[in-house]
Amino acid sequence: VQLQASGGGLVQTGGSLRLSCTASGLTFSRGGNMAWFRQSSGKEHEFVAGIRYSGSTIYADSVKGRFTISRENAKNTVFLQMINLQPEDSAVYYCAANPRGILSTVRLADQYPNWGQGTQVTVSS
Repeated sequence: VQLQASGGGLVQTGGSLRLSCTASGLTFSRGGNMAWFRQSSGKEHEFVAGIRYSGSTIYADSVKGRFTISRENAKNTVFLQMINLQPEDSAVYYCAANPRGILSTVRLADQYPNWGQGTQVTVSS
């Protein structure tokens, strides 16, 4: 099992980035969750956005209206489009996947057995 994330970088305040993550070695069988979490220095993993196999989405309040999560089920790929980035969005962003995840666990980091390597997002003020 491997989750390969990419798309991070350095942007100015108000800028945009698009993250992508492809999961190989996983079978979702029309269920499960994929999500993005982020981690700043010294902090716990923070839920950012999650998406069910059906396409239904959940967002952290701090990113609603600015971030959009989507997925291509045929490619086991999840995306995170981020606009109007702010310095407080700076963090290492991780994708996570649970082919057997249920709706009530989308936000819970400890319910994801599969994680990507992380991609750094830095927003300069």
